[in-house]
Amino acid sequence: MIATGEDHRVTPAELFFDLVFVYAITQVTALMADDPSALRMLGGMVVLALLWWCWCCFAWLGNVVRADTGGLFSVLLAVMAVLMIVSLAVPEVYADGEGGLHVPLVFVLCYGAVRLLHLLSYWVSSPDDAALRSTLRRTALLSVAPPFVLLLAGSTLSGAAQVLVWLAAVAVDYVGIYVTGSSGWRVSSPGHFAERHGLIVMIALGESIIAMGFGMRGFPLSGPVLIASVAGLLLLAGLWRVYFRMVNEAAEHRLTALRDGARTALGRDVYTFLHLPLVAGIVLTSLGEKAALHHIADEHHYGLSEPLHGIVAWALPGGAGVFLLAAAAILLRVGRRPSPLLLVGGPALLAAGALVPLVPALAALLLLAAGVTVLVFAGGGPRERHGVVAA
Repeated sequence: MIATGEDHRVTPAELFFDLVFVYAITQVTALMADDPSALRMLGGMVVLALLWWCWCCFAWLGNVVRADTGGLFSVLLAVMAVLMIVSLAVPEVYADGEGGLHVPLVFVLCYGAVRLLHLLSYWVSSPDDAALRSTLRRTALLSVAPPFVLLLAGSTLSGAAQVLVWLAAVAVDYVGIYVTGSSGWRVSSPGHFAERHGLIVMIALGESIIAMGFGMRGFPLSGPVLIASVAGLLLLAGLWRVYFRMVNEAAEHRLTALRDGARTALGRDVYTFLHLPLVAGIVLTSLGEKAALHHIADEHHYGLSEPLHGIVAWALPGGAGVFLLAAAAILLRVGRRPSPLLLVGGPALLAAGALVPLVPALAALLLLAAGVTVLVFAGGGPRERHGVVAA
């Protein structure tokens, strides 16, 4: 395996690897849309957190070892095959159908295989790094083995019990990263790390566009559907602008300025942890947009004056609210002052979910798209509106 340098960039092998996550994120949206309840939404976020961990593992590894070399590329192919199985399992992970394999167990075993391949790859790539190997041993004992046992136990359960046990597994895994420490982990190329995570945000936004298409699939193209589609795209464009004009450059700049442990800690906090709610916010928004497009397109069951109801009504503005709050948290962590509009807009959109059932679905989507557009353009960018809090 070939070590990377400060100027390392994302390789085509990593872009190929990310293709599996396009499908995986689509499957998470489908999982929640199939049974739009609060419990299923929580379950969908748990599955997303597990998938995110799989992706992050190899984003870190690809930052210190070239992913297009023979050894690591072979590992990536193996992981892609396993993650493809994981993605296929997602829709039935909480409602295993009759016949065939036990889907929750298949999901857990494949997840465990990905985590094991990651640790083994790091171990082989750094034979002389005693600090890293010590951290890998602690990670296996504290942040991989206990959550895997919980996931196995949860795979034998169903309903709320399964979701809560798996949620506990995610919590143990994420807390374990802080307990094991950052000794030995490193970010060799800030540019690669920032680009890698920017691409996964783009993948999530692309999945949202796909979800809108699925929402109106099978129904005739109508004027309201066209208007709703444009409004949905405008909403996603607003989220894109927040990330790539306010967040991405500021985070990369701060990461580049740091060295050693401080750089690793920032990479962990900003990219591994705070990018998860960014992606989760996009997935929740895509769930709301998919439901809205279906509602507007299905003229036989819904009228244009009929609003969205249930958890998907909250997801439409709530997902964007989660995204804005995560963006604000990232800016704070890198020493920037977030725009007050982000700090106000995030909670406002979370609260707006209560109003969505009071207005027609098309009107709700149009108002949300217009509101986010005004907020984003009024908020400006980091160079224009954000003072530096810390050096």
